[in-house]
Amino acid sequence: MKKIPMRQCVGCREMKPKKELVRVVKSPQGEISLDLKGKAPGRGAYVCRSAECLKKAVRAKALERGFSTAIPQEVYDRLMEEMEGAGDA
Repeated sequence: MKKIPMRQCVGCREMKPKKELVRVVKSPQGEISLDLKGKAPGRGAYVCRSAECLKKAVRAKALERGFSTAIPQEVYDRLMEEMEGAGDA
């Protein structure tokens, strides 16, 4: 049986199968974006596919800690939009 890769959501701190989470990635150039394929190069952090978890992660500054960098508000806004869009798919 194949082992399912587990990752921790930075919002709710729960361990979940990697496929259920959205990867937020900081590229080697320092750009933060959503990595919906899970293959982009760079440092990754995982968030549940819910706006609620993303809000928790923002409040806890979990992504700032994970990437050791300040994250501009427009990046969070874009993540929120993509999350809300992904929920419909």
